[in-house]
Amino acid sequence: MIIRKKQADEVDIDMSLLSRLIVAQFPQWAGLPIRPVELSGWDNRTFHLGDHMTVRLPSAARYAQQVEKEYQWLPRLAPHLPLAIPVPLAMGIPAAGYPWNWSVYRWLEGENTTLERVVDLREFATTLAQFLTALQKIEAIGGPPPGQRNFFRGGPLATYDGEVRQAAAVLDDKIDTGAVIAVWEAALAATWRGSPVWFHGDVSAGNLLVKDGRLSAVIDFGCFGVGDPACDLSVAWTLFEGESREAFRAALHVDEATWARGCGWTLWKALIELAELPDVNLPKAAKKPRQIIDDILADHNTF
Repeated sequence: MIIRKKQADEVDIDMSLLSRLIVAQFPQWAGLPIRPVELSGWDNRTFHLGDHMTVRLPSAARYAQQVEKEYQWLPRLAPHLPLAIPVPLAMGIPAAGYPWNWSVYRWLEGENTTLERVVDLREFATTLAQFLTALQKIEAIGGPPPGQRNFFRGGPLATYDGEVRQAAAVLDDKIDTGAVIAVWEAALAATWRGSPVWFHGDVSAGNLLVKDGRLSAVIDFGCFGVGDPACDLSVAWTLFEGESREAFRAALHVDEATWARGCGWTLWKALIELAELPDVNLPKAAKKPRQIIDDILADHNTF
């Protein structure tokens, strides 16, 4: 079984640590209340700072380079985008036993996306596609390329070939392994030959904010960069279905090769999630990755 262990460089982050950092580095904010956000995420620990700011502290060294990247590039991208994205206000430095740079952002209004919070999922899908299209049209020269610091998002799918085949082997008697490998190999063969464009790298429900039932902001750009945008298509299967998935694809105007690579990115993640479960027969835990795999296989049969 594939098991992802806690890395040795991960650190414990709490409000006491953040308070010490704020007092030492940004005394003008020292009197503001600090509280954890509802969903903090894995790469970073996120806190409210007063009523109008958030603070994000990388939880491990492999996430730390995201801070400077966001601080440098997000202000350049924001004016060209139709939805709000995080606005860096300040960058903290290592101190008080915390070893990496960290960020203060303006607070963005909205709630994490759930199906219950969305008024019209088809409209939501179209709005997201328009955002990604606008992102891809921004001049990409000099932007950060795919690499280890963004877990090779925007790079070649072949990077994860070993993980996919290992996960498929683990799940051999639980899924249609032959069909899964056929989809994966089709994705590998759909080579991307375009010029590098901007991509977000982690388009998921948790990184999309809803306000008044509609998409209002896109957050958490830690994996963004310039390269192949197919990695941003995973949301087509993790959030959308049926008409909303078709609306998303139509609004993006992607070709079959890009869609196939998007299938590949999504399949990789769903397979390793399912393979990592202590018991893949647990219905609640396995339901989502199983459904994603089934949907991808069904879509592949319509190509």
